[in-house]
Amino acid sequence: MSETGNQALNINNVVGMHANLEITNHGSDWYFTVCAVMGLSTLVLMALAFTKPQSHRVFHYITAGITAVACISYFAMGSNLGQVPIQAEFIRPLSKWVRAAGTREIFYARYIDWVITTPLLLLDLLLTAGVPTPTILATLLADEIMIVCGLVGALTRTSYKWGFWTFGMVALFFIAYALLFDGRKHAQALGDAPRKCFLLCGCWLILLWFLYPIAWGLGEGGNVIHPDSEAIFYGILDICAKPVFGFLLIFLHRNISPADIGMRIRQPGQNTEKYSYAPQQNNVHPEGPGHNVAATGHNPNAV
Repeated sequence: MSETGNQALNINNVVGMHANLEITNHGSDWYFTVCAVMGLSTLVLMALAFTKPQSHRVFHYITAGITAVACISYFAMGSNLGQVPIQAEFIRPLSKWVRAAGTREIFYARYIDWVITTPLLLLDLLLTAGVPTPTILATLLADEIMIVCGLVGALTRTSYKWGFWTFGMVALFFIAYALLFDGRKHAQALGDAPRKCFLLCGCWLILLWFLYPIAWGLGEGGNVIHPDSEAIFYGILDICAKPVFGFLLIFLHRNISPADIGMRIRQPGQNTEKYSYAPQQNNVHPEGPGHNVAATGHNPNAV
């Protein structure tokens, strides 16, 4: 008689090594649920993109890319793949949640997801604010440092993992500064709609991102909660930080054109000369983000 229901854990039990403490069918079901949410969000975002001119789809494409990568990641984790057993630093024999398990399951698939999607989340915000390219690059580098430190820390069995956690927190504080101070200053110069979009989405994302280190400390770091609880914690955060954030961003971008935030995107069939000398709008210099100047009406072709 064939078994019914989610058989991913049984089927993939032969793939790689497995930890003493790993997800159960409940955790697997939840991961597949989040996978479905991410996949559906990707389809909706792409459908919304095709209701816009090609030059107005950049934020739809970035945001759909975020949820698409997350969909694949959650499929891997729901299948109990993309994981490795790591000796837990803290053994808690009196805990009813983690018992005296020697090794704990660590999903490196989660960090592959984050190293791709978190820079894209920041790019959504930084482009909205018209932040200069050097600031964008520095912020994205800090983000990559944060994620890599989280991964290395999770794979470390000794107390040195908390050193990597600390490095990651320093990077997170730099990101928060870049958004809440530098980014906010540039967004305010672009007008009410970009400013409102940046502030709402930026504050929402930063609030959520400061919860991730707590989840890390309770899960991979401190071995306090069961991997199923870890799955729920991270899953809720990812849903809020990706589909919810994405739809909020797209909604607030409905009245913002690329030219409003200093982006020069050529329409199909538009010649180079017309593209190069696009008129200034909302005091945004035609050279793009980071070159905001007052509109003077000066003809760029004049000598």
